[in-house]
Amino acid sequence: MKILAINPGSTSTKIAVFEQNKNIFQVTLRHSAEELKPFPSVAEQFAFRKEVILSELKKAGIDVSEISVVAGRGGIVKPIESGVYAVSEAMKSDLRSAKYGEHASNLGALIADDIARSLPNAKAYIADPVVVDEMQDVARVTGVPIFTRKSIFHALNQKAIARTYAREQGKKYEELNLIVAHMGGGISVGAHRQGKVVDTNNAIGGDGAFSPERSGTTPALQLLEACFSGKYTKTELSKMLVGSGGLVAHLGTNEAQKVAALAEQGNEQARLTLNAMSYQVGKEIGAAAAVLHGRVDAILVTGGIAYNHSVTDYIKQMTSFIAPVFIYPGEDEMTALVENVTQMLDNKLPLKKYD
Repeated sequence: MKILAINPGSTSTKIAVFEQNKNIFQVTLRHSAEELKPFPSVAEQFAFRKEVILSELKKAGIDVSEISVVAGRGGIVKPIESGVYAVSEAMKSDLRSAKYGEHASNLGALIADDIARSLPNAKAYIADPVVVDEMQDVARVTGVPIFTRKSIFHALNQKAIARTYAREQGKKYEELNLIVAHMGGGISVGAHRQGKVVDTNNAIGGDGAFSPERSGTTPALQLLEACFSGKYTKTELSKMLVGSGGLVAHLGTNEAQKVAALAEQGNEQARLTLNAMSYQVGKEIGAAAAVLHGRVDAILVTGGIAYNHSVTDYIKQMTSFIAPVFIYPGEDEMTALVENVTQMLDNKLPLKKYD
């Protein structure tokens, strides 16, 4: 059995082919800000991303007709429990319309289903989408009753890395208190208490540290003034928060490595901006430590930006007093996605329904 895994991120599309749980092909397709600029919304990237995927598989000599399962990264659907879900019409409708929010991961189920439907007897699934919701009730409350904090974070990778660390320590994920910081196109920091993410920042909802292309938390009154200034449309302001914020807003690029290179060359703006992003991640980790009452077994830093030593060193200096810091560069999402689906197919996990 061959499984195609598809993981659309804000700045990349990762694809992998597994055969009998063995990864036989994997590649990360990078998308620059310029390449994505022509598409006003994530949904409009569908054809572009699908064609890139199929073209790359053909170039690698992968026979798509041999694929029997397509596993897509879960997008922003309604809040659901952790697990494996078959792609349904209700799910696709919610993702196409961005009913619960817009993010590149919304394309995972849509592309997976479209490819599966073009193949004989293939089926499409998602696992641990970004809206996995295990937050404790006290973490949801804001100072205004009509606003509620939501759980939207890199659930698949955060949980995969947490389980990887637990295995390395000879322990169960459910026995540990961990803080996991995922740093990619977006940044999320989760407080994992004995197998549950009891608090996390909304990684695409203007909450937490700014990232390569997201604003993170912004001063509320200044944002309010901008909204009613007449200078910006709603679309323009939305792009400031998600898509054109963060490093893109400051330096015109969503590539942290490029910003780090500029900083090393003496660019003071690049140095300050990169340090500010790292500083804010450190602050989020400190907040998560308070959520766990200071009882933290380890801090795990992951995602593509974790390859950047200047960022991880800065975070270590800020947070190592809390607990040991371990760096897991990149993402283990592809393996995690396939393992979840494989366990479901082997009847070790239930198949859940989205309706």
